[in-house]
Amino acid sequence: MKKSRFWLTAIALALLCSGLTFVITYASLGRREVSPGATSMSPQALKALEVGQYIDTYFIDEYDTDEMNDAIASAMVESTGDRWSYYISANDLDRYFENLTNSYVGIGVTVNFDETQGLIVDAVTPGSPAAEAGILPGDVITAVEGESTAEMGLNAARDRIRGQEGTKVSLTVLHEGVQAELFLTRRSIQTEVVHAELFENNVGYIRIANFDESCASQSIAAIESLMAKGADKLLFDVRFNPGGMKDELCELLDYLLPEGIIFQSVNYRGQEEIIRSDKDCLELPMAVLINGDSYSAAEFFAAALQEYGVAKVIGTQTVGKGFYQQTYLLSDGSAVALSSGRYRTPNGVSLAGVGLTPDVELDLDDEMYYSLYSGTLAYEDDPQMQAALEILVP
Repeated sequence: MKKSRFWLTAIALALLCSGLTFVITYASLGRREVSPGATSMSPQALKALEVGQYIDTYFIDEYDTDEMNDAIASAMVESTGDRWSYYISANDLDRYFENLTNSYVGIGVTVNFDETQGLIVDAVTPGSPAAEAGILPGDVITAVEGESTAEMGLNAARDRIRGQEGTKVSLTVLHEGVQAELFLTRRSIQTEVVHAELFENNVGYIRIANFDESCASQSIAAIESLMAKGADKLLFDVRFNPGGMKDELCELLDYLLPEGIIFQSVNYRGQEEIIRSDKDCLELPMAVLINGDSYSAAEFFAAALQEYGVAKVIGTQTVGKGFYQQTYLLSDGSAVALSSGRYRTPNGVSLAGVGLTPDVELDLDDEMYYSLYSGTLAYEDDPQMQAALEILVP
C-alpha cells in the first residue's frame, strides 16, 4: 500500500469530523447521502497532512501504513470523548454488517479471550458444527490451524476460525485438562434472537438476544405461540442485550402497547421524531429482566413498558446509552459510526449516562453473573428471575 493512500484517508476522516466530505450512511434510521459543505481544509486535515509529510520525509524506519491509517482514524473518533462512537476498519466492515443480520459463517461459538490460555468458549449454538463436535462452554480453543490463539489475540483468532462456507478449520481444544484436535466444517450460523418457553402458572418466558434484524417478527411469533399454549402472563429477559435497530424496537412496542408515544429522538440538526403505536395491544401482566449490560434499545424497551405501567422491571441499573449512531463509509472501505442523535423514552426522559432504574433492584454475585452470561445458570438458581415470577404469580 502506498503512503499517499494513508494520508488521503486520514485527511478524508479529518474532513468528516468537520462535516466536510461526501459520505453514505447505513443506519437503523435509514440510508441517506450527506451533502458536502465548504471544501476548505480543516485544522484536523491540515495537521494530518503536516505530520504525514514529516513522517514521509524524515522517519528512518519502516512502518505499516494500513495499521497507521486505522490507528489515526480510531484515535480521531476516540478523541471526541464519546464512548459510543467508533471506527471500523475495512477488514472488519463486512463482519460489522453481517452481525446486524443475526447470521454469520463459522462454527457456532461465542468466545472470550485470556492472554495466557487463548479463546474461552462462553456459549455454543445448538445444532452448530461446534455443538456437533462436542465443544462445551468452558472449553479453551488453544490453537487454530496449529497457531496459538493466545499469541494471535482475540480478533485475529476469531477471523481465522471464520471463513467461507463449506471449508474446514482445524482447532486444538482443551476440555477439562484433555487436549483434542478437531476438524470442523464452517457453515452459516443463524444467531438465536428469541428463546421462548412456557413456565408453570402459564408464564410465557421470552429472552431477546438483541434488537437487530428479525427481532420483532420472531418476538411476536414467540409471544403468539406461547399464548396459544395458554400463556396469560409474559416475562421478557433483555439482560446482556446490546440493543439494535429502532425499527425493530418500535415494531415490538407497537404490538405490546396501547395507543400513544412509544419512541422519541432528536438528531444533530435539532430535528425531532416521534413514533406512536396504534390502539391494538396486549392486555397481559408483564415483567422485564434487565442488568448493567442491557444497552440502548433493550433499555428503552424496558423503559417503555415501565412508563406505560404494563410491566414491572427487575434487576440492576442499565448502562445508560442515550445516543444513536449512524455509520458513514470512508473512501478506503472503512467506516466510522458516530453518535448523531439522542433517544428519549415515551415520557421524554433521556437515559444517557443514567440508565433505567428497575422497580425491584436485585444484583447477582460474580459467580451467578458469569453463569447467567454463559447460559449455565439454572432458572431456579436465578434470584432475579425468581423475583420476577413472584411478581407475576403472587
